[in-house]
Amino acid sequence: MNEASSSMIRNYPLISAIVAFAIAQSIKFFTTWYKEKKWDPKQLVGSGGMPSSHSATVTALAAAIGFHEGFGGPLFATALVLALIVMYDATGVRLQAGRQAEVLNQIVFELPAEHPLAESRPLRELLGHTPPQVIAGGILGLITAGAGYLITMASNYN
Repeated sequence: MNEASSSMIRNYPLISAIVAFAIAQSIKFFTTWYKEKKWDPKQLVGSGGMPSSHSATVTALAAAIGFHEGFGGPLFATALVLALIVMYDATGVRLQAGRQAEVLNQIVFELPAEHPLAESRPLRELLGHTPPQVIAGGILGLITAGAGYLITMASNYN
C-alpha cells in the first residue's frame, strides 16, 4: 500500500464522514423495508428521508475536524459553515423543490392522454428534508465523529 492511500485510510475526518453517510443510508434502507415490506436498493444512494445523510456527512466531517484540528481554527470554521449551508439548503430549497415536483407530477397525471406531456417521466419528489430529519442526521454525524475520535484516541494510546 503506498503512502498516499495509507494516509487516506487514517484520515479520521474523511472516514467519519463516509461512515456517517453509510450509516444514514443504511438506516433509510432498513426503515423502508420495515415500513413497506420490500427491499429498495435506491434507498442506499437516494436523497431525502430519515435521517438526512447529507446532514450526517457534513456534521461528522465538521465535528471530526474540530476534534482533530481544534475547534478554534479556520479549517473547523470552514467545515462548520459548509455544514450549516448544506443543512439549510436541505430544509429550504431542496424540500420546496420536492414539494413542487409532487404538485407538477399530479398535474401531469391528470392531463388528457393526447397531451404532449402526458407521457413524460415523473419528477423526483423526495429531494429535501424536514427539520427533524436534518436534526437526526446532525446528531448521527456528531455521534459518528465522537465515536471515531474515541477509537482514534484509544488506538493511539496503545
